[in-house]
Amino acid sequence: MDHSNHIRLQDDELTDAVLTGATVYGPDDENLGHVAHVHGSGREARVVVEVGGFLGIGSKPVAVPAGQLDFMRDEAGTVHAVSTWTKDQLKDMPEHRD
Repeated sequence: MDHSNHIRLQDDELTDAVLTGATVYGPDDENLGHVAHVHGSGREARVVVEVGGFLGIGSKPVAVPAGQLDFMRDEAGTVHAVSTWTKDQLKDMPEHRD
């Protein structure tokens, strides 16, 4: 996927309402998972990403700083994120518990 034409989200858009459900892609555009929910807002927020699994079964929630994900909207207005982490790196992170 070519992200060069996608519009980066501003800090005030990094909220639970905007980010929940967004797909998270890895460095090779691998689908890593989706945003389950967000604690806080802006670049300091903690984004909970559901990694792995199939149809929500067997996935693992991990919390990462919003500032370490590149959130954007594609041409259709769909919000997604790009990460430098691989699926294995995210799976190796501690499981997030609310």
